[in-house]
Order: sequence, then structure tokens, then C-alpha cells
Amino acid sequence: MEKFASVAALLLLLLCFPVAFSGHDYGQALSKSLLFFEAQRSGVLPRNQRVTWRSHSGLTDGKSSGVNLVGGYYDAGDNVKFGLPMAFTVTMMAWSVIEYGNQLQANGELGNSIDAIKWGTDYFIKAHPEPNVLYGEVGDGNTDHYCWQRPEEMTTDRKAYRIDPSNPGSDLAGETAAAMAAASIVFRRSNPVYSRLLLTHAYQLFDFADKYRGKYDSSITVAQKYYRSVSGYNDELLWAAAWLYQASNNQFYLDYLGRNGEAMGGTGWSMTEFGWDVKYAGVQTLVAKFLMQGKAGRHAPVFRKFQEKADSFMCSLLGKSSRNIQKTPGGLIFRQHWNNMQFVTSASFLTTVYSDYLTSSRSNLRCAAGNVAPSQLLSFAKSQVDYILGDNPRATSYMVGYGNNFPQRVHHRGSSIVSVKVDRTFVTCRGGYATWFSRKGSDPNLLTGAIVGGPDAYDNFADRRDNYEQTEPATYNNAPLLGVLARLSSGHSGYSQFLPVVPAPVVRRPMPIRRPKVTTPVRASGPVAIFQKITSSWVSKGRTYYRYSTTVINKSSRPLKSLNLSIKNLYGPIWGLSRSGNSFGLPSWMHSLPSGKSLEFVYIHSTTPANIAVSSYTLV
Repeated sequence: MEKFASVAALLLLLLCFPVAFSGHDYGQALSKSLLFFEAQRSGVLPRNQRVTWRSHSGLTDGKSSGVNLVGGYYDAGDNVKFGLPMAFTVTMMAWSVIEYGNQLQANGELGNSIDAIKWGTDYFIKAHPEPNVLYGEVGDGNTDHYCWQRPEEMTTDRKAYRIDPSNPGSDLAGETAAAMAAASIVFRRSNPVYSRLLLTHAYQLFDFADKYRGKYDSSITVAQKYYRSVSGYNDELLWAAAWLYQASNNQFYLDYLGRNGEAMGGTGWSMTEFGWDVKYAGVQTLVAKFLMQGKAGRHAPVFRKFQEKADSFMCSLLGKSSRNIQKTPGGLIFRQHWNNMQFVTSASFLTTVYSDYLTSSRSNLRCAAGNVAPSQLLSFAKSQVDYILGDNPRATSYMVGYGNNFPQRVHHRGSSIVSVKVDRTFVTCRGGYATWFSRKGSDPNLLTGAIVGGPDAYDNFADRRDNYEQTEPATYNNAPLLGVLARLSSGHSGYSQFLPVVPAPVVRRPMPIRRPKVTTPVRASGPVAIFQKITSSWVSKGRTYYRYSTTVINKSSRPLKSLNLSIKNLYGPIWGLSRSGNSFGLPSWMHSLPSGKSLEFVYIHSTTPANIAVSSYTLV
């Protein structure tokens, strides 16, 4: 009787699926998913913009704070630029290109993928005007959600919010460092100058995150309601270190992972999710890769613990762990009611790359239920993608514009209001809700490629604009899917991911070089002391470059103003000071240096330290 019931249940489930499980066009889905990022662009849109119903927006962002913050991405269906999820989005797009650049190129989408990454990194460069300052949000979710307007004519507050040494945000700075480091690998061959610039920002952001520790939402409190950092910042520090090691081959960052893996939770947490907040599963996957590649060295015992946790995450997805991740009756992993699809796409990416890592190292996945072939991980990722594209009990594609049955009433301001290019009639803050939000018809603008929040725990889905938990898309839903779709489009087979698919590193050392721990005084002039130290070094085209961090300290009992420094024998770029001719002074945002406080600036060149001296100063 039990056997009959099981067979009957299986037949009933199959009959409930009103689709034939034929193969999907992963290449088409990949192309559409990239279009979504163009719909999310803020700033001055380029001439080759393919989503033509959008236009320029956010053109005064940052102006009230004296900084240019035009550009970047809107995170979801609103008009706010949230730094933490935006940075995670860029990191995952870059990881997709690093692992599956050949497959993206074969689909004709490598250029569009790189453009999507650069749209984010160009913004991050603007948002990081000083080594220890990072702007982490433009706009306010509370006022923005009160209005329903097109981004091209929004009237909501565009205040910019930042972190700095007095208001730290290690999670935000750490994730942005990871994004810049990962992106530097992407541009290493096509644009080496830009690649080095990104890596420089990544170095600075990691130092900022590590030195001034704190949660970003304690400093940018307006983000708490929307992107609260529940996991804290230790996962982002490990995540950033892993990406900086991959980008620079600098032993310091590998040592950082080895020294801090246990204390910061990297080897202790068995994860059941991976996303813009919780990065541990991503760190564990990357560190497991380093171990498989034979790069762990003396840190092998610690890195094996990282890998055990990575294995645990993968096994829980396959249902072969002592703590398995919940799935819907239709087979979709389920984490939460609000935008569950973000966890589906990110987990699918990790299982995809981990499958290839294991195949490359000729290893199996070790689960409580026994050893598992790597191909099962790729099959799992395929099952999740197929569900998204329509192989589910509702026969609904959760990618807008893919298939015949997809969401028509997306919770998205831009797509739900007629394009400003079609009708320039001004849409008021509250009038947008009355006229456009509440209408029952389909969106006037197709948000092609957007992955919406998706169904509930029982595969149910309501295509309503006010059902934001299920119909709102987000950039971090799409970003991990780029790599998975590119991989699946190449065929359901294994290959060596450690062959030179990843661009060969330019930043390389003949032997590990540790960063000096001792700071040495360069010169003291009365109450002003100056210290310099090398914080990192790397080799490019046969030349060794050094990153120098210089600290100026006011030892007097009074504030210091009108400081002028003489810097000789400087042969590279410098950040953190204002410049007038051959004289350098306090940065424009700093009117004075208080008693007992310090100022840090950074420069890079390929020789011994520059000669820095105090020319003049005033005590007030």
C-alpha cells in the first residue's frame, strides 16, 4: 500500500506540471538577464543603452555633499542606491566572468557582462574619494517608498550617507573591497590601468574596514529597515581578504585568512544561506578552492576546516546533510517569504563553481550520507535554474520576458509607469500610487530579464504589483545567475576549472612578501610627526610597486591649520591630500587637524619612500 501511494503521489505531481520538461535556452536567458542591469542604471545613460524606455536619472546625486555620486545601480523596484547590495551584485558578476568568461564570450555576452561590472565599479571609485571615506547610500528608503515615481523625475530626498573612521562600516567597506578586487581580475587583460586602479581602491578599502571596525548600519542608520547587516562584518573581512588574495597573489591576505578563519567564524559556521548579508559560504568556497589548488601552505589545517564547512553547505542543498535546507514541493530551495529567489540564484552559483572545483581536483563531495559525485551539484544548480525558467508546478517563468507565462505586474517603479519618452506628463509622488501602482493592467514597460522574488514555500505565487515579497526584482537576484547560465549553456558536463580559464595573474611575487609591521618616523617638525610604512607591494611587468601609508600626527595641545607639506622624489599617484603646485595640504574636507589626532594619506610608486617634510603650519 505504501509503495502504491508513493507511485500515485509521483504520478499526481507529474500531472500537475503543465509543461513538458524540455531543455531551456540558457543562452537566451543569459542575454535577457543582462538587460535587467541596464534597466537598473542610474546616471547618464550611454549611447549604446539597449533598454530604451529608460532615460537619465539621479544627475545631482552627491552634489549636496560636495561629491559626484552620479551613476551606479538602483537595487530593486525603488530609486535608492544602497551600497552593500550593489557591491555584492558587482562581486558576483565579476566572479561569474572570472570563472565562466569563455562561456560568456561563446554566447556573445562577455562585453555586456564587463560593461555591467564597470557601471558599478565606476560608481564605487566616485563613492570612495578618500582612503577612509566611502559613501554607502544615496536616497532614503523611507521617503522613497512614500512615493511611486519614475527615476527620471523623482522628487524624493537624495541625501548621501557615508562611513569614515568616526562612523565605521567594515561590512560595507569590506564588500566594496571584494567587488573592486574581483573586478580588477576581470579588467586585467583588457584594461590593465583600470585594473590597477581598482586594486588600489580595494587595498585601501580593506585597510579601512579592518582598522576601523563597526557595522555600517550603525553609522548609516537609514539602511537598517532595508539592508540591516545581521551577520556583522567578520564575514565581509574574510570575503575581502579572499578576493584580494585571488586578485594580488599577496601572501598577506592568505595569512589573514589562516590567522583569522576561526576567530571570525569562517571555520565555525555551517551555513544554510549565501547572499548580500551573509558571505561565509562564499568565503568557504573560495578558500576550499585555494586548498585544492595547493596554495594553502602552512595554513592547510585551517583551510581544511573551511572546506569542511563548504562541503556541509553543499550537502545541505542536496539533502544529504544532517541539517538540510528546506525545499518547496516543486523542489525549489526555500529560505524566506520575502524575495526567496536571491538565495536560490546565489546557492546555485556556489554549487556550480564547487562542482567544477571538485572535478578539477578529481575529488568527490563528502556528505554525511556518503560521497557524492561533483556532477550532482551541477545537476542541482540546473534543477533550480529550470524551476526559475518555468519547470515548476505553476509553469511560470520567474524571469520577466522569458517563456510565455511570466509576471506581468512587477513591483518596480520604472517598469510600471509609462516611459518618460512616451508621455512626459509629470507623475507626482502620491499620484503615482493612484494612477500607476494600483492599476490592474500589465506593466507598460517590459522589465526584460528581471528575476522576481518568486513563490512561497508551497510553490504559490500571486502576480500583483502590491505583492512586493514575490514580484519585486533585485540586482543581486540576477548577478549570480550570469555564471550559472553561462556554464549550463556550455553543456551539462565537467571540465577542469583550474586550467587557464581564469586570466593569468599579472600581480605575482617570486616569493611571499609580508607587510612590515613596524612604523618608522620619517621626520618631526615641532608638534607635527610623520610616519611612513609599506602596506603592500606587487610586481607588474617586471617592476615592483609599493603602497606607502603615511600618517601625520598633531602632537600639540591645539588644533593645526594651514599645514603645508613638501614631498620630493614622488613618482606615482597620491591620495588623501589637497595639492597646489608642489605643495600639499590638508584635504579640502578637513579644515583643521585636532590635537592628538592623525591624518593618513597614501601614495604608490616603485622605489624607496618619498622625502616628506613639513614646510609650514599654524596652531590655533
